[in-house]
Amino acid sequence: MNLFSEEKQHFILPNAELIYVPEFFNSQESDNYYRIIKDETNWQHDDITVFGKTYKQPRLTALFGETNQTYSYSNITMHPEAFTKDLLNIKSKVEKFSDETFNTLLINLYRDGSDSNGWHADNEKELGKNPIIASVSFGEERPFHFKHRTIKDERHKIILEHGSLLLMKGEMQHYWLHQIAKTKRHIQPRINLTFRRLVQV
Repeated sequence: MNLFSEEKQHFILPNAELIYVPEFFNSQESDNYYRIIKDETNWQHDDITVFGKTYKQPRLTALFGETNQTYSYSNITMHPEAFTKDLLNIKSKVEKFSDETFNTLLINLYRDGSDSNGWHADNEKELGKNPIIASVSFGEERPFHFKHRTIKDERHKIILEHGSLLLMKGEMQHYWLHQIAKTKRHIQPRINLTFRRLVQV
């Protein structure tokens, strides 16, 4: 089920609240940020361990932060770099719109359709209770699938477009899973900026 039309949407689901803005950044801004981030980021290609098996993560990543606090998931520990001027500009606009503050940014580069992110939740202890995640997309659009952990009929999809913003709020990271699935279609790269707030644990 695709919940969203072409205009800004605010949707409340069981244990979750989402806001999707298709053209949060205009076409020129989006093209410029896509090029700068893709070319100037020090991308990592880490090993990931899932269900006891270790393999190369099917995407590239980078971490930026206001402090030196590390971020860990799936047996990967990332050390942040300082925010660049462009990333700070993006963060400022996201914070103004969302009325939230973020101190950490995890960026994913999906190089083609074989790069993906399997079913998961952003529920690490460092994110605290009911974290708010702000997701900005540049480049190729990709479907964002999400499903409730226990309510089987609650399965949805949003097409994350070039320059769009998705806010995930409420209890979503505890009650829902989400993914970016593989596709056999020949597609261009996508960059996904996920702003979050790390807390001391």
